[in-house]
Amino acid sequence: MVSPICLGTMTFGSPVGKEDAIRIVHGAMDLGINFIDTANVYEGYSRFMGSSGGVSEDILGAALKGRREEVVLATKCGAPNGKGTHDMGLTAKTILRELDASLTRLGTDYIDLYHVHWPDAQTPLETVLSAMETAYRQGKVRAFGVSNHFAWQLCELLWLADKRNWPKVVASQIPFSLLRRDYQNDLEFCRKHDIGVTPWQALQGGLLTGKYRRGAEAPAGSRMADSSWLAEPEDAVFDKIEATEELAKEQGLSLTQYALAWALSQPAMSSLIVGVKSMTQVEEAVKGAEAVLSGEVLDRQDAITPPPPNNPPVFTR
Repeated sequence: MVSPICLGTMTFGSPVGKEDAIRIVHGAMDLGINFIDTANVYEGYSRFMGSSGGVSEDILGAALKGRREEVVLATKCGAPNGKGTHDMGLTAKTILRELDASLTRLGTDYIDLYHVHWPDAQTPLETVLSAMETAYRQGKVRAFGVSNHFAWQLCELLWLADKRNWPKVVASQIPFSLLRRDYQNDLEFCRKHDIGVTPWQALQGGLLTGKYRRGAEAPAGSRMADSSWLAEPEDAVFDKIEATEELAKEQGLSLTQYALAWALSQPAMSSLIVGVKSMTQVEEAVKGAEAVLSGEVLDRQDAITPPPPNNPPVFTR
């Protein structure tokens, strides 16, 4: 059982320093957040193989000293964590080595939820699941999840796990927000097969916080101001954001609170991964998780940001 908001820690190390990050972790826990997500590459990942990663896990390990049993702790493996042959991907050697390194940095002897960060087309799924089975038997992993996988990939993982009596995937991280609904049609599959969805980017990189305005420069210190790879949204995107913000105001909610409440109303949603830089953002996220939207409001949102079509194939003779 996890809180509806999951504390994302990709910001830990850079731009959030260690002491501030520890205060955020403790403050979030005191607000009732019991689910924390990290990865073996975080902080280093932002430099894409420019460092060994692990900074976020180091900081989180320090923050959880004496409080480890209060949280459901999730981390990941599989993304590039160096330039060596086995510094990426999902071979058994890489998975088990990175798991041990994460355990050391986090200061714990087990991971509650261990994610495959990205699919690896070069490694058979049997190898991945066999390595997870080894980690289960060693007592180092309690549950197995994936990130950035489609429903058909989840289906194959479930089939193999059933066939070989290997660990079943129980959680799926996807990029998902009311501005990005590519995975919408996968949610029903996850609901049917008891796979909890824990999306990242529920606020679409800050676009759904209200901080960015049409024709205005990005605020200093914001992700768009600090990241050259983030382009200013087009007018069509601002049209959707502004219409959504009006709908949020009708509900007495900020755009952030509304966007999170909307995401939690979707099928199979267990918890929203929210990366933060301050306790104010944590508090705002918790308020969003407490809001409930009516079916009429959800229908009006669908008219502003429509879901992808879900038409069954038509067979003809």
